[in-house]
Amino acid sequence: MPITIGVLRESAARERRVSVVPEVAEKYARGGAQVLLERGAGELAQFPDVAYRGVQWGEEAEVLQRSQVLLRVQPLSVEQIGALKAGTVVVGFLQPHARREEVLALQRGGITSFAMELVPRISRAQSMDALSSQASIAGYKAVLLAANELQKFLPMLTTAAGTIRPAQVLVIGAGVAGLQAIATARRLGAVVEAYDVRSATREQVRSLGARFVDTGVSAEGSGGYARELTEEERRRQQEVLDGRIAAADALISTASVPGRAAPKIITRSAVERMRPGSVIVDTAAEQGGNCELTRPGETVIHQGVRVLGPVNLAAELAYNASEMYARNLLNFLSPALQEGELVIDWQDEVFAAACLTHAGQIRHEPTRQTIAG
Repeated sequence: MPITIGVLRESAARERRVSVVPEVAEKYARGGAQVLLERGAGELAQFPDVAYRGVQWGEEAEVLQRSQVLLRVQPLSVEQIGALKAGTVVVGFLQPHARREEVLALQRGGITSFAMELVPRISRAQSMDALSSQASIAGYKAVLLAANELQKFLPMLTTAAGTIRPAQVLVIGAGVAGLQAIATARRLGAVVEAYDVRSATREQVRSLGARFVDTGVSAEGSGGYARELTEEERRRQQEVLDGRIAAADALISTASVPGRAAPKIITRSAVERMRPGSVIVDTAAEQGGNCELTRPGETVIHQGVRVLGPVNLAAELAYNASEMYARNLLNFLSPALQEGELVIDWQDEVFAAACLTHAGQIRHEPTRQTIAG
């Protein structure tokens, strides 16, 4: 019997993505697997049911009961986990740092779960890196939001009424989202500056045509992320950054580390130095925000400065986001799919690192310690 890969309609607020698109469903089928979808699973991402060929359809309860592998964008609820059979494999964004009850339900139910946010950042796993694929979308969309809110042109324009100066855009955080934001702002004609505590990003920033803001502070960390700064380093960083923030027409903030609160980089006093009409788009809003004034899902106006706290930006471009995410999942699962059967190599560092729960145990050590504590 071929393995059954299930896909549910996502029910989380603001979530429009789907974990399997028609192109990827056909690839699973060619590999010998059977794809079982809940009706309407792809509708919000503009993939109607008729676009899927060679798949089976069922209601939520049937998908939960029959699936041997269940693919997700957002975490399952405790009730949905309770409907799964022991040994079912769940793959998706599982948010283990924030979903204690769900993780415990996965453990109790004997569910093997893989969290896409735990996929190691190694060369071989680049095609599986869902955090990066979705972050690139967020960086792109953040600039469009800023351009829409800003009451200025981004590019320099020469008109019969004179020359309009280009907007000044500052990007804080030069990870995947930040680099995409830089590239997008440059394409739209803005003058762009960027800052990251990791000095290794300097050349990447410059290669995209932006100026790197040098604060004299470096915070190289492990795994491609930044380490925590000391108080003295924060003070030095803040002095330089506050000056650049004040000069910006639009600020795109992208500094975050999965599973941790976002660092507070943009202070209230720094916002108060910005010109009225300036815009801040804080893509780290879901992790608490990089700006002291950020409120997730809201727009705050403070002394004429608009502070946007968008959540789940990738879902705003659900069609392409779903395509990219579905390919990430396919690339993750492909090494384990052999002639229609799922055979996981537990010696493979990708599967070992991404595993959250298995055989009644929490396999991810930081999550186990957090829950135990």
